[in-house]
Amino acid sequence: MSSDPSTVAPPQPTRHTRNGGLRHWIPGISIISHYNTATFTKDLSAGLVLTALLAPVGMGYAEATGLSPIYGLYATVIPLLLYAVFGPSRILVIGPDSALTALIAASVLPMAHGDPARAAGLAAVLALLGGAICMVAGLARMGFVTDLLSKPIRYGYLNGIALTLLVGQLPKVLGFHVHGSSLLESAADIGRGVQAGQVNGTTLAIGGGCLLVIFACKAWFPRVPGVLVAVVGATLAVSLLDATQTAHLAVVGSLPQGLPQFTLPALTADELQTLLPAALAIALVSIADMSVLSRIYAARGKYYVNENQEIMALGIANMATGLFQGFSVSSSASRTPVAEAAGAQTQMTGVVGAVCIALLLIFAPNLMQHLPTAALGAVVISAAWTILEVEGVRRLYHLRREEFVLSNVCFLGVALLGVIQGIFIAVAISLLVFIWRAWRPYSAVLGRVDGIKGYHDISRHPEARRIPGLVLFRWDAPLFFANAEMFRESVLRAVSSAPTPTAWLVAAAEPVTDVDSTAADMLQDLIEELRATGITLCFAQVKGPVKDRLKHYGLLEQIGPEHFFPTLGKAVDRYLKVHTVEWLDWDDTQRFSQQES
Repeated sequence: MSSDPSTVAPPQPTRHTRNGGLRHWIPGISIISHYNTATFTKDLSAGLVLTALLAPVGMGYAEATGLSPIYGLYATVIPLLLYAVFGPSRILVIGPDSALTALIAASVLPMAHGDPARAAGLAAVLALLGGAICMVAGLARMGFVTDLLSKPIRYGYLNGIALTLLVGQLPKVLGFHVHGSSLLESAADIGRGVQAGQVNGTTLAIGGGCLLVIFACKAWFPRVPGVLVAVVGATLAVSLLDATQTAHLAVVGSLPQGLPQFTLPALTADELQTLLPAALAIALVSIADMSVLSRIYAARGKYYVNENQEIMALGIANMATGLFQGFSVSSSASRTPVAEAAGAQTQMTGVVGAVCIALLLIFAPNLMQHLPTAALGAVVISAAWTILEVEGVRRLYHLRREEFVLSNVCFLGVALLGVIQGIFIAVAISLLVFIWRAWRPYSAVLGRVDGIKGYHDISRHPEARRIPGLVLFRWDAPLFFANAEMFRESVLRAVSSAPTPTAWLVAAAEPVTDVDSTAADMLQDLIEELRATGITLCFAQVKGPVKDRLKHYGLLEQIGPEHFFPTLGKAVDRYLKVHTVEWLDWDDTQRFSQQES
């Protein structure tokens, strides 16, 4: 192995490494400090591959928003450069996104009244406003909302995106257009097109050949950039054979020329009032979309991403894009896996892509005119194939069926309704499941098992022994309004089902992390109800903050400080000193009852 430092991969921080000071606000400094020639070689290759996709995708999304294609290139170059400096994710690609096109078009086009220049100016304002909202959210540390995005949701998101990309790119490979606006409509249109014989054989051969090259390189020649080989080869083949005319082959065509200029768009107060709600919606969509994708690639790469810095970087990129004639951007679920598949190591991949597009715009706007769209479709399809999470979902099926269902709900939501709708539906279901678990928590009566330290659930250990007159009861959830009455019923059920008349009920409260006012009122009623039947309510293992809360409610004095114990063992010792009894086996219940009578 060579000892040349330029060939050694740079040391990477562990996933839990947090940067402080300037490196926290400008993560790009950390990349530069660990950068070397070997890493740059990989980033350069990946950046060149990414360039072949960035330009046509950016132009296409601009057209989808009703803007001139040149603005899609502006919205591609600027965010890549800014995110490389301020973005914490190593390979996340940021730029125009399909999830935002409909929102931008619906907000801007009615106000522009058919004026393309005005539409571009309003779209730039929308990017500025959305970026400002993202920056405020980042400074307010609202990145905690990403904690709602569990692994099952991330699996469903990836699979939904993969299916959407596959169906969306198939027409490019087959050589005909579809008009469906949803996944099901597009799939139906593809089926009808194939059945009607609309498939272009040359297009299919180029797209299929590109897929074959990409997958073959990945399987047998992993060091060869298969995506780059496929794209360059397809471009050369079309150029040499003049297939554009002879086979009616769709190509990217010439790129518009020129770089974005700094522009401060004009805006009236009425327009600001109209655009602000749309900017808020775009910011929320961008944050949710970016949070999922960022966390996915952070988990894959085993590195840490500060979610608040991620939102800040998104805001900075949007504001800069708005000042340079672009429109709102977010993370890209189609271009990021392309960068990963091409071997991207750092954000330098995006910088290479941005610089290449800028050079193309200045010096060679016609260089990509022979690039077939079928090759681009093959690149995206190969990327979609790599992000499928089949094994992870299969594992959920065997480990936890409800999370398997949740993952598939997210998958179907993303595929059929859209990325954001699918994520929100899955998050809502996750919260409902969490509330249900807290609403209907597990509770247990405890006993002593010979040879095992501590006190254990008698339903799992029927051989457990119990002390006459003492009920040890455990409640595995916070006490709040939704489960307060269930706690009361469970306590009374434990008392009524005890083998001997109960003198003390000790609640093992270590799992109880909070008691709200509704639960406090319930406890007050329960104390009085138990005392009326001669039963003393005690607590063991109460956490300090919960005990402070009980004191604030006045329950500490009502229960009695002497009835709070640090452990169950201390509570049992105190009970035995007050009540001289012997251990009672389950088999001795009838005998003890007869003796008592």
